[in-house]
Amino acid sequence: MMPTETTQQRCDLLIVGGGVNGAGIARDAAGRGLSVILCEKDDLASHTSSASSKLIHGGLRYLEHYEFSLVRKALIERENLMRIAPNLIAPIRFVMPHVKGLRPYYLLRAGLFLYDHLARRELLPATKSIRFSEHESGVCLQSHLQRGFEYADGWVDDARLVVLNALDAKERGAQILTHTICDKIQPCQGRWKAQLSQFIGTDRAQTLEIDAGMIVNATGAWAAQFQSQLDVIGSRKKLRLIKGSHIIVKRLFTHQHAYLFQHPDGRIVFAIPYESEFTLIGTTDFEYQGDLNHLTISAQEVEYLCELCNHYFQQQISAADVVHSYSGVRPLVDDGRTDAQSITRDYRLEFLQDPAPALHVFGGKITTYRRLAEEAVNQIAAHLNCQALAWTKNACLPGGDIVSALPSNQNVFGFSQFVDQCRQQYHCLPAELVNRMARAYGTRIHRVLADCKDVASMGEQVVPGLYACELAYLLDTEFAHSAQDILWRRTKLGLHLPVTAVEIVDAWIKRRQA
Repeated sequence: MMPTETTQQRCDLLIVGGGVNGAGIARDAAGRGLSVILCEKDDLASHTSSASSKLIHGGLRYLEHYEFSLVRKALIERENLMRIAPNLIAPIRFVMPHVKGLRPYYLLRAGLFLYDHLARRELLPATKSIRFSEHESGVCLQSHLQRGFEYADGWVDDARLVVLNALDAKERGAQILTHTICDKIQPCQGRWKAQLSQFIGTDRAQTLEIDAGMIVNATGAWAAQFQSQLDVIGSRKKLRLIKGSHIIVKRLFTHQHAYLFQHPDGRIVFAIPYESEFTLIGTTDFEYQGDLNHLTISAQEVEYLCELCNHYFQQQISAADVVHSYSGVRPLVDDGRTDAQSITRDYRLEFLQDPAPALHVFGGKITTYRRLAEEAVNQIAAHLNCQALAWTKNACLPGGDIVSALPSNQNVFGFSQFVDQCRQQYHCLPAELVNRMARAYGTRIHRVLADCKDVASMGEQVVPGLYACELAYLLDTEFAHSAQDILWRRTKLGLHLPVTAVEIVDAWIKRRQA
């Protein structure tokens, strides 16, 4: 066991939870001058925030449930986020086939018309009708599918979005404590006294005693449990935990369009080109009551996703074709609806004054995280007498200043040229490596590759495509601790490497620490 030390700190805001909402709130609050500590019991984005469909979208299917306000809010945020993180969020064209016996053609057209016009659209093209005999997306589809629609949304590297929010928060003064558990918390004279335990592996490295003016409960699926731990006075939200699972198979098509497929049960499933060599398929929607720390896809979910894809694609797939899968739980506010897919994806913020100030975050989706954070910090700032105004819509995330320092359409439209410039500047490095790093780090690629003039100057190639200079950057700058953090959340290289890569990278990290 390692010896532990105890330190005492005082802050305005203690945020518990290192998913997209917690990281977004930390960024916004730190940028307004508040002293912020964020603790996360695992790695950043370890749970729901890295288990999404990787989309920044308005939520087309929510229109069926008359959630016009939510869809409009998400559509506005879709373009806001594209401007502040143009390297992480890219336009993607979706193809939605019309299937006889399901939603009528006119209803799909009307829904897509609304989707195009509920909010101002500057970065993405409008919907158009297509015939599959004349469109490249029709080559891999079954012959009974003859026509459909093409519409636009955004693709995102979800885990990196969380990391970059946390990084920006840190650079603005916040403390980001990963692998840190909030053991105890209790009110004391209108403030909160919390005990945090930070771990290295299974060893407790240090204990922190925190005196916080306010608590933010951003624990996601654990939000109701943590609310009970605070023993707050007032109403408690009931959450519906909805499990969503995805499968990844070798690519089923070579073009860059994605698909939205309808299921006879009313759900929809996406099939998205992923990491060049794969197709990402999901998601499911099932009530969940099991262990939140150990989520795995069920055989029923795999069969569900495969069967639906087999109804649309010529190439048939089964469980044997699944090369990877992941599952997450979405904590949705119980609005009384019986079926999982119709429960609102909107968020709720609950501020309670007694026994000490606390803000509880319930629900939400990755597309609206920035708006959620802004509304949350508006309430926090009012209580803490902070006069600073909202600012995050007008500041790029780290690496997002592709053309201009401020968010702009030019940063989005200029990204391809930026990648070309990076390939020219680092012409001695593999083009595929530079492409990946430009997308992952944006303009911060120049920090990762500082002084790297050729492959040899990048240091040891620890596993294929991953060099010492990038590993050092992720460990020193982006809060990574392990191979799992690096291969599956920050780089996605785990999909392309043998399982032995985890052991190799972990061994390299241990040698570096020693």
